[in-house]
Amino acid sequence: MYSLFRWMVRLVSAALALLVLAAAGAWYFAARSLPDYDATYTVAGISAPVEIVRSTEDVPHIFGQTDEDVFFALGLAHAQDRLWQMTMLRRTVQGRLSEVFGTETVRTDELMRRLDLYGAAVKSVGAQDAQTQAALAAYARGVNAWIAQVNKGALGRGAPEFFLFDNEIAYWTPADSIAIVKLLAAQLSSQMQDEVLRARVSLLGQNWVRDIMPDMPGPGVAALPDYTSLFPKVPKAVRLADAEGAMSPFAPRDLAGASNAFAAAPRRSAAGGSLLANDPHLGFTAPSWWYLARLELGSGGVIGGTIPGVPLVLTGRNARLGWGITTAYVDDQDLHIEELDRADPNRYRTPDGWKEFETRRTIINVKDARPVTLTLRWTENGPVLPSGHFNLAAITPPGDVVSLSWTALSSADTSMSAGLALMRAGNVDEAVAAGERFVAPAQNLILADQRTVGMVTVGAIPKRDPRHMTQGRMPSPGWRAENRWQGIEPYDSNPRVLDPAGGIVINTNNKTVDRPFPDHVSFHWGDSQRVQRLTRLMGEREVHSRESFISAQLDTVSSAARGLLPLVGKDLWFTGEPAPEGTPERLRQRALELLAAWDGDMNEHMPEPLIYAAWMRSLQNRLIRDELGPLANEFSHLEPLFIERVFRDTDGAARWCDVMQSAPIETCPDMARMSLDDALMELKAKYGANIDSWRWGDAHEATHDHPVLGRTPILKWITNIRQSTSGGDFTLNRGVTLGTGPNPFLNVHGAGYRGVYDFADPDSSVFIIATGQSGHPLSRHYDDLSGLWRRGEYIPMSLDPALARAAAAGITRLEPEPAAGE
Repeated sequence: MYSLFRWMVRLVSAALALLVLAAAGAWYFAARSLPDYDATYTVAGISAPVEIVRSTEDVPHIFGQTDEDVFFALGLAHAQDRLWQMTMLRRTVQGRLSEVFGTETVRTDELMRRLDLYGAAVKSVGAQDAQTQAALAAYARGVNAWIAQVNKGALGRGAPEFFLFDNEIAYWTPADSIAIVKLLAAQLSSQMQDEVLRARVSLLGQNWVRDIMPDMPGPGVAALPDYTSLFPKVPKAVRLADAEGAMSPFAPRDLAGASNAFAAAPRRSAAGGSLLANDPHLGFTAPSWWYLARLELGSGGVIGGTIPGVPLVLTGRNARLGWGITTAYVDDQDLHIEELDRADPNRYRTPDGWKEFETRRTIINVKDARPVTLTLRWTENGPVLPSGHFNLAAITPPGDVVSLSWTALSSADTSMSAGLALMRAGNVDEAVAAGERFVAPAQNLILADQRTVGMVTVGAIPKRDPRHMTQGRMPSPGWRAENRWQGIEPYDSNPRVLDPAGGIVINTNNKTVDRPFPDHVSFHWGDSQRVQRLTRLMGEREVHSRESFISAQLDTVSSAARGLLPLVGKDLWFTGEPAPEGTPERLRQRALELLAAWDGDMNEHMPEPLIYAAWMRSLQNRLIRDELGPLANEFSHLEPLFIERVFRDTDGAARWCDVMQSAPIETCPDMARMSLDDALMELKAKYGANIDSWRWGDAHEATHDHPVLGRTPILKWITNIRQSTSGGDFTLNRGVTLGTGPNPFLNVHGAGYRGVYDFADPDSSVFIIATGQSGHPLSRHYDDLSGLWRRGEYIPMSLDPALARAAAAGITRLEPEPAAGE
């Protein structure tokens, strides 16, 4: 027995030793890809020595003798820190994820091949101006120089993820950078999803769509036809596929692009210089979408937020001008039902008769599976989409197909040239002029220079016929000339506010113009609540400061909560005798007591935000479930305008409170009470009986998850960054909830970048990103900024070269490779 025991001890010890050795080996090879920020590299493709000065937060400050050399170094720095992320973005837009991940991503690849955004990017390279083409080429050389260094020095394949996937790393090209900008357009637009959902609700009849998808407050909109009257053969019930494929770049309708930006002219600034704040919102991921960088160009220094793979400072400042971006919600997508020739399904109807599809075959190579061959089809309106995506099968007549018109499909997309011109602009007027060449994604450009502030919508806005049958709000017959785009609206007609009388410009993705169709810009806007809070904060002070702008950017008071709670709970507050402890009635009374004294602050340490969020979620579900049936699942986030319409009985909207399937007639107070009880029972089961110990932050964790390793056991504990956070769906410090599943209040979408620029003292400007600069999980810079971001802190944003060098944590020196024969 003793001998057996000794052998068991030896076996266990040996196994543990092997495990330790394996872990040490894995760590060693993974750590090989950590870049040395103090190294000197001799590289081809630059004209003179270049320095990349790294701050203690790993922000590169790049100094070179020519702009091309600076962009070269930016490409190298991006590749040092984010090579895996860059290659995954490129594979996504190319439709080549399945070569790495197998069958899991075939649906996503199929969609991207049919859209052919990458093909449009390749063609767009030639549309750029000479300076931009030179910058793109230099940037690509810089990325490729780092790939060459990785191969030459056996530097761990450039990122630890590449050890798990043995695919070769293709060299970077200028088209790759343009393609990533087009991929951002996919992330930021939800007009197509909105069209489909509006059509599906319209098919249910009874004008439910008027309430659940109401128009933004403003001038009325002419009534639209029912979708059934346009396409009577559309089936009423269709079994639909699941959500979009794995790693799809298309966000759900409720998680499309959003942002805040606001600026104050010198006369509204306490220090006498313009102020600008910006926080673009995207889905959370680790590493962040954003990467901080400073470039010393011939026109001067530029500093701000970049996207790895793209040689642009998308939001930031130079010495004379600051700029921020918000998603403009331009209606830049239209779906068309294309009628097929029943005698020849290779033809579709046009205003001039039947026409053959433009077709091309493509092959998706799939890891560990057979290749998938697709026949891609295009119409005059755009590419034909697969019916298994975006719930298109539910709104497509049998035998027909759906095509997409979208500005991002342009093969002469000059957005990259516009972005580089913006970086060199010296004032608001020059920035507005640069904006004319933006195509997609459409953005509101908020600007501040030494003298004034302004805002202009940049990006192509489709020109539509006033007779358009659905005004672009639902799919329309693609063979009718009046439903087709008539070109692009002139840039001078884009919404703009320059040198406003009040000295303040703001945008929270809110409605920017009240113009009738077809000059409307959009019917579907991204915000009706945050703008109320920001308008109030900007109006509370005669003059603002950097600190007041930071405070507004981090504000967590929900205007939706302040508006809805008195309306929904007006018949419940302080009613009835005190109930015994431990009863559902007492729990409800305590919840109402807390909410009655609450100011709407979605603070992570308080129970009130959790009670409010769960109540509104339960209430909306009760209101819509019997009217919409399974379609209610598409409304996974609170719709404040809908709740307000119901409880104010706008246009008879209180009818939603009556449960259609029951004999009694339920009232809105009944629904409010029952939904509150439902919510409290769920919260009690999950967080315990002591309501005062509940914390919003326990439910509202920010989920900065690694898209690949974050789903892998053990590795997810290393790669995922989770944090308790304040804010909510409708706060300025926005933290959009997941909306589905067992943890519906997880924070999945918000400000990955924050910046505040003060032109009274430009070097006092500050910025931050949500994770860290490095995409390497073993780097100390993988998550070192996340704690600052969570606490609402920032890092300096200076353009002073001496300050950058004095605080350098490392300097990478690039030396030009000697010419042949030297």
